[in-house]
Amino acid sequence: MASHIGKLPVAIPAGVEVKIDGQNFEAKGPKGTATYEIPEGITASVEGTDIVLTPADDLRPTRAKHGLARSIMAGMVKGVHEGYAKTLDIVGTGYRAVVKGKGIEFFLGYSHTITVNPPEGIEFEVPNPNQVIVKGTDKQAVGQVAANIRKLRAPEPYKGKGVKYADERILRKAGKAGK
Repeated sequence: MASHIGKLPVAIPAGVEVKIDGQNFEAKGPKGTATYEIPEGITASVEGTDIVLTPADDLRPTRAKHGLARSIMAGMVKGVHEGYAKTLDIVGTGYRAVVKGKGIEFFLGYSHTITVNPPEGIEFEVPNPNQVIVKGTDKQAVGQVAANIRKLRAPEPYKGKGVKYADERILRKAGKAGK
């Protein structure tokens, strides 16, 4: 029995070139290239405009990775075609971000500024001082860089100050009751 997710074909959009050489998978698109080593026992093939993955019937551990391999490959195809982005909002008086070279300098209420330089394949965009957009072709890398920036000053529950994801809701707590 194969994975329900793994059975689904991965659609290849126009403008994306896919190459499968044994266990090596490579996707090239307008945003960049991505490579992945397909786990042993899983075969991938291009049929028309789809990528189809087939697990070996006799290897149970391989079948467990069937859906994972399909999800990773689908993410790579989407990443080289459209790319991924995470938007972070900076909330608080005097809190802001400024572009400094390729990196960003954050003013987050500490006695010093914090400079974050983008790793390979990641780029930053600052449409206004209270918003940062992290972009890239690798979904995991974009999410990790955004999480690292959020960790610099995580939002606090009383006033909501800090760095938060744009779609994140901060559960607010009541302060001390006055006399």
